[in-house]
Amino acid sequence: MTLRAACIAMMLCVPAWAHDFHAGIAEVSFNARTGSTEVVHTYMSHDVEALLSNLYQRQFDMGDPDDQAVFRTYLERQFWITGAGKRLPLHWLGMTADTENVTVYQEAPATPLAQASVIHNDVMSDFLADQVNTVNIKEGGATHTLTFDRAHPEQPIR
Repeated sequence: MTLRAACIAMMLCVPAWAHDFHAGIAEVSFNARTGSTEVVHTYMSHDVEALLSNLYQRQFDMGDPDDQAVFRTYLERQFWITGAGKRLPLHWLGMTADTENVTVYQEAPATPLAQASVIHNDVMSDFLADQVNTVNIKEGGATHTLTFDRAHPEQPIR
């Protein structure tokens, strides 16, 4: 086997989702116009598809509404916001997906961000040991950032 053929064979054996980092980012903010707290999550499409394929032993297409529903169930188990000792009602508004990113939109209707006290975020960290999730919280004209990983899935907002 030539060196070129060996290199091509090695490249074909690497999973499509393999890369050097695994990260998600979310933004939590208050929309004064609607009176709701809004959450926008963004994850790498190939990480989401690899996670779901691992959990359910089949291929997933994030453009398919049925497959989006599976990811919705997973995300709602892994991400929540609490206030006064109970979960805020995060409603699923929708999701967009392309070859690079999966973006999820949620809101806690008629709920000021001031009512939120703790965020729990272990999205994909149960699957990827090196997953790091960043949450940017926009409140009162300022933004502060929380970082979540497998060892730190829950943190106070303030």
